[in-house]
Amino acid sequence: MTPAIRWFHRSFSAFGLKFDQTHMNEMIVKRSVRPLFTAVFVLAVAGVTLGLWVIASGAGIRTQKLPLVIKQTLLTFSEVDLADDSLKQNVEQLVGMDSGNVRINLQRSFRWVGRYRLDTGSRSLNNGPMELDSQEFHKLQLIFRRNLQDWWRNRRFEPDVMSNMINVLEGPMIAGKSDSGRKYKTCAIVGNSGILLKTNFGDAIDEHEFIIRLNNARISGYERFVGSKTSLSFMNSNILHLCSRRGGCFCHTYGEQVPILMYISQPIHFLDYVVCSSSHKAPLMITDPKLDVLTARIVKYYSAKRFLMESGKPLEAWNSTHGGPEFHYSSGMQAIMFSLGVCDKVSIFGFGKSDSAKHHYHTNQKTELWLHDYQAEYDLYEDLVKNPKAIPFVSDKFKFPPVVIHR
Repeated sequence: MTPAIRWFHRSFSAFGLKFDQTHMNEMIVKRSVRPLFTAVFVLAVAGVTLGLWVIASGAGIRTQKLPLVIKQTLLTFSEVDLADDSLKQNVEQLVGMDSGNVRINLQRSFRWVGRYRLDTGSRSLNNGPMELDSQEFHKLQLIFRRNLQDWWRNRRFEPDVMSNMINVLEGPMIAGKSDSGRKYKTCAIVGNSGILLKTNFGDAIDEHEFIIRLNNARISGYERFVGSKTSLSFMNSNILHLCSRRGGCFCHTYGEQVPILMYISQPIHFLDYVVCSSSHKAPLMITDPKLDVLTARIVKYYSAKRFLMESGKPLEAWNSTHGGPEFHYSSGMQAIMFSLGVCDKVSIFGFGKSDSAKHHYHTNQKTELWLHDYQAEYDLYEDLVKNPKAIPFVSDKFKFPPVVIHR
């Protein structure tokens, strides 16, 4: 077996496509039975293998078009979320947890005062610390379970989820928007990359009708680079979790009137959401879990595609090199996916990296998080600009808005 055929064999056997050597030999030997089929099959295998072998040998990722059979394999591979089993188990445990487990989990989510006191500061319904045996906490626990169950029930793949995004995510409530169903004319998604410090995009960002910022990145002192206006604060639930631990649930870096939209990183964070949401003057919202599933599939597809082309290894090796169940899309990618459904035109700022720039413009962090594949996400952004039809899993009915990346 040649190296190319061996590579092809390893990659496809991981998905139940059993092109084993014995079977291939039998097909070749039995030419008298199906000469035409055998010839076509062998030529197809050779063509696919050769094409992939050229790609895997460094011919250039964005200049090569994947054969249809390989694309389908990548799609099948990307449909599997390795975190689903543990996530399901976590949700079931939280929904069915007794008071003892409640205390254990709350220790991970909130500050404690005394032995069994939950300090939510002014965010407690009675403006004081909350007793875990109180009626107030019992009510909170019921709300928590209901929200978690609803979220889990709706967490499924829906290719057309972005078509209804403006209504599903309460668009009329965002930034005082009164005309339901109308998308925002221009949107700026402001990333946190240190490359922003080499620009003067502040005024250009503030000219947009709708401006989304990520994970409470500080803007004070950086207005020349990142602007000063904010329409929506987009974050992962770890950020709200940290805010709630400080007491008071105050998580309004951009002002109390700026709505917050977050995706759930861990189911336990619904406790933070339940406690904090009633105290927020502006809406505290959660992304549609169907959008979460769609985003997860897309980023895995681009990551697996890049891995296959760069390494030439079988797809089954992707898991061990990308964190397996820990692999996840970034907050920036999720914010961009959201914007595609609510904006007529999308401008992307502060996405990308440079050897001479910090990872985040507002911190001293220099390294990237290992659970994200930023290069794969950049491939997606390039397709949004140049070839949105190449983006998988999105319904053919959805019309992508024009996207511009500012560097």
